[in-house]
Amino acid sequence: MNKELVASQVDSLLGKLSQLKSEIGKVIVGQEDIVEELLVAMLAGGHCLLEGVPGLAKTLMVRTLAQALDLNFRRIQFTPDLMPTDILGTEVLEEDHSTGRRFFKFNKGPLFANIVLADEINRTPPKTQSALLEAMQEFEITYGGVTYPLDRPFFILATQNPIEQSGTYPLPEAQLDRFLLYIRIGYPSAEEETMILSQTTGTRKPVVNAVLGGSEIRQLQELVREVSISDDLVQYVATLIRATRPGDSTDEYVREWVRWGAGPRAGQALILTAKARALFHQRYAVVAEDIHAMALPVLRHRVLVNFKAEAENIHSDDVARHLMKTIGRPGGLLK
Repeated sequence: MNKELVASQVDSLLGKLSQLKSEIGKVIVGQEDIVEELLVAMLAGGHCLLEGVPGLAKTLMVRTLAQALDLNFRRIQFTPDLMPTDILGTEVLEEDHSTGRRFFKFNKGPLFANIVLADEINRTPPKTQSALLEAMQEFEITYGGVTYPLDRPFFILATQNPIEQSGTYPLPEAQLDRFLLYIRIGYPSAEEETMILSQTTGTRKPVVNAVLGGSEIRQLQELVREVSISDDLVQYVATLIRATRPGDSTDEYVREWVRWGAGPRAGQALILTAKARALFHQRYAVVAEDIHAMALPVLRHRVLVNFKAEAENIHSDDVARHLMKTIGRPGGLLK
């Protein structure tokens, strides 16, 4: 660990992570695993895609996270008529009244913020969706031949409706791969739904306090990189990722149902999010439990099943679960 942080700041920073989860819990009932995955993505410095039917508090969850962080927040409502310049910004012609000289000035769009909520991202056509690619990967935007860096930390937290619903444009694989995690939100339990109805139909208005600032988040992201992982676990991740590829895998299940497997970026994402999860649980070394906990949201959008699998209702989650059961686990590391 960073020696300057160990003695004076690490404990305080980790304590603030617990406070952050508590602040979000003031508004969001249940969904603890979903909230944890969101925070893991933040610690790992990646973007997150949340999918669920309307009414499951996807937007509220992201907005509440933004309120608990002392960062600039912008929300973009993606619609079929949204244009790339609506999110990137545009040049406008201005005049210097003292000299009469005219010039173009770039007005920054809503992407120039620390946290960007891309709401219903699959409601807009691919041309506008693709405008996010450079920002997500390079943390900068190019317009008119000029490159503008984005402020750090920078997170895109996107929500989408299930692609089976009408009026949706599926995200291309290249853009899906830019999301560190792909999180699916399901319906609440009976007890949680009762609590939601009770807490949201009265006069109660919880106040969410900002817990972490930008500099503290950057420090936590640096600490994540310093969390240790054994060579055995790195090899396990490499074996798991390679096993998803029909051309490399000897598993008949994969060869029968998978069209494309995960690339090296999936292994990087799995190790990085496992490190972030370990730090979130106040551990400084990754265990196999961290890898298994993050495997589904990491692989969900990076393993593509074939048409036969879709007809049989077999999904990428099923492939990941199958491989985690069949591949030999690192000895003694998963309790």
